[in-house]
Amino acid sequence: MAILWALMAALLLSFVLLPVLRRRRGMIEQVHPSHPDAADPADYGFVREEDLDIRMPGPDQDLLDVLDVVQRTQDYRAASQLLAGTEIAGELRWQRVQAFAGAAALELKERPGGVSETPGGQWLRVWRAEQPKDAGGAAVHAEFLVQQAWRTSVPGTDDFRIIMEEARDACGQAALLSPGDPVPYIIELSVARGLHYPQPEFEQLWLRILDRAPTHMGAHLAALHYWCEKWHGSRELAYSFAEAAAARAPQGSLLAAMPLFAVFEHLPEVNLVVSFYQSEVVTKAVHGALHAVHSARQDDPMLAHVRHLLVFFLVRSERWAEAMGELIQVDGHVGALPWTLSANPAAEFALFRALAVAGYEANGGSPATLHS
Repeated sequence: MAILWALMAALLLSFVLLPVLRRRRGMIEQVHPSHPDAADPADYGFVREEDLDIRMPGPDQDLLDVLDVVQRTQDYRAASQLLAGTEIAGELRWQRVQAFAGAAALELKERPGGVSETPGGQWLRVWRAEQPKDAGGAAVHAEFLVQQAWRTSVPGTDDFRIIMEEARDACGQAALLSPGDPVPYIIELSVARGLHYPQPEFEQLWLRILDRAPTHMGAHLAALHYWCEKWHGSRELAYSFAEAAAARAPQGSLLAAMPLFAVFEHLPEVNLVVSFYQSEVVTKAVHGALHAVHSARQDDPMLAHVRHLLVFFLVRSERWAEAMGELIQVDGHVGALPWTLSANPAAEFALFRALAVAGYEANGGSPATLHS
């Protein structure tokens, strides 16, 4: 928890000191407090920037409670019990495996260990040693190795390859322990990207996932990376993959939002004008995502992911009222795209939120009209 508080303090300091936040995809100026369009997000009941939770896209109190116990006591058993009670083929299990692996990786980064210090994440090593046939522990270990490869090594180097090959073996072990579980294969999608699986081998891996969880949104998002132009595909292949997923999406499935993620993955690394965000390709993808979120179950674990990306596109296209409608649904948690691409996720989210509020009020909106 000390890591989280230190990071939040750094984010708050950076927001106070920097009037302009550099974004991965360009520059957006903040609205100055004296500007006539300036407005206070607090008037809408939004969470203060320093209190935004950067760990998850939306609430999962059971996970937070277990993470607190595990990190405070360094006892893995609560994590094992939580995963054992989580539906195997559901989105929530995949998110929780990622969260536990990420927590162990961050602990290790903070406390790499030494002569007189136990390394961080020791609870995961003990988990694997004491419960080698625990499918949840095996999956968390495989995901931990994947995250370590991307965090600590450079793709293409021997170090990266060695860790990724170990992760591939760990995925195989996890799959043997839970034959119907898609999670080990979803983890391997990242391995496939890092180790440059040829397309036929990647497609065989993808078929194993479809056999187990054909509408798994998290799996589709992980597979999309492989088909993107910056990895092993192209813009056309990524769009085709996303549109095919949306076309076969059953009623109420968030897969209808996949084209919006494909558009986001191929935004040019320049400051794009508003006309781009109002173009036909973006507008169509946004409409598909809006339809998806309004049709989905409100307890769908992936709903917050789609809403966060919608906030980004709706603000950039100056659709202020719709952006505010999504903000009130996700405010408080910012552990999702696009904010996690920034070094300061909370500040990035707060900036877009302030722009949405300013645009909304400049066009006649108010707290009273938003909640009416």
